[in-house]
Amino acid sequence: MIRESFILSGFLVMFLLSGLNTAKSQDSNWTHFRGSNLNGIANVESAPLRWGDDLNIRWKTEIHDKGWSSPVVYGNQIWVTTATQDGTDLYAVCVDFQTGKVIHDIKVFSPESVFGKHSINTYATPTPCIEKNFVYVHYGSLGTACINTSNSSVVWRRTDLKCRHVQGPASSPIIYKNLLILHYEGTDVRYIVALNKSNGKTAWKTDRPAKPYEPLTEIGKKAYTTPIILNVRGRDLLISNGSAVCNAYDPNTGEEVWRVIRGAESTVSMPFTENGIVFYYTGFMVDTDRSEFSEIVAVNPDGKGDITATNVLWKKRMEPMQLLTPVIKDGLIYTVDTKNNLICIDASTGKEIWTTHLKANFNASPVYAAGNIYLFSVKGESLVIKPGRDLEIVAQNQVKDQIWATPAFLRNSIILRTDKYLCRIVR
Repeated sequence: MIRESFILSGFLVMFLLSGLNTAKSQDSNWTHFRGSNLNGIANVESAPLRWGDDLNIRWKTEIHDKGWSSPVVYGNQIWVTTATQDGTDLYAVCVDFQTGKVIHDIKVFSPESVFGKHSINTYATPTPCIEKNFVYVHYGSLGTACINTSNSSVVWRRTDLKCRHVQGPASSPIIYKNLLILHYEGTDVRYIVALNKSNGKTAWKTDRPAKPYEPLTEIGKKAYTTPIILNVRGRDLLISNGSAVCNAYDPNTGEEVWRVIRGAESTVSMPFTENGIVFYYTGFMVDTDRSEFSEIVAVNPDGKGDITATNVLWKKRMEPMQLLTPVIKDGLIYTVDTKNNLICIDASTGKEIWTTHLKANFNASPVYAAGNIYLFSVKGESLVIKPGRDLEIVAQNQVKDQIWATPAFLRNSIILRTDKYLCRIVR
């Protein structure tokens, strides 16, 4: 049986050790989903611990329509995307970091035809990426565009890159050198494409390998994850996890370097990494007894060809349909599964260190900031814990609105997007 559960806020990608154009340190800017290094680790010395609807909120700005994309920040500008409920109008919104005032509100696309989506998804779920002078917004098969951040002009648009998402768009773009890299994995076609970020033209396009998908039903061939880049022995690798196979590509050319075949449907969670090891969640899987599960897989990325039998270090069985991307810090993995269990896992062995049950769904990805790990629930709850082999709760907070998007942490602030507002939380 195939589940129809799905994704959220802009899911996407792991740790970039080199080659990623971040322009400034992460404490100054927050340029991608899960931060300027795509790893959910904020390079900040302090971060707010306590807030509420009327506590430590510097400003709150309403964002029209709907979008689960996370905020990205460069200089004094915060950018998010949003869309009408039916997907017929797609927007990019820029807000002033200091005041919360809307600087730009741009209708980027008005598609003539729109595909369907899952009820919990939006047409503006992929998170933008940003650098000096330019922000890149992506709405899956509905379009991708580059916007000049100084005057809000659209530099280029692409609407010809397509796949059948089935449940809506989710994969976020990443910047690598002079390229903008996108992941398309639908029920019909599956490929990675790199665009020249200055003009939007295709630099390379690589189809994902067909054979691992052959045993899957059509609905099982889709995925919603974001690729990442990792440096292995001086060579950058683009790590792209799909529903049936995790691949490493040369990000300069799109040439496949290795693959690990494992999975069955709807991968959402980004890969993540620490100490040179790649970790990723498989998609939804079904055992011989019809029980449903996913796995966390640990992989030594130093290999070539099919490394499934040689480079998989461990696998850990988990609840199916993982949505958020775990955060890893000092050899420990922190995640919340789809049954609301907060779990700490030893990254060297896959052994569970501790677990505790939470009341709400946590779909935004956790972030490590200023010595603590921050988690945000769909019901507006937040949990701040101390990392370590014993669970220590530092703070608990509540806002009345839903939280689907992963926040940005920078300049002693949290930029939090709820289902209705963008707000700046301060100490």
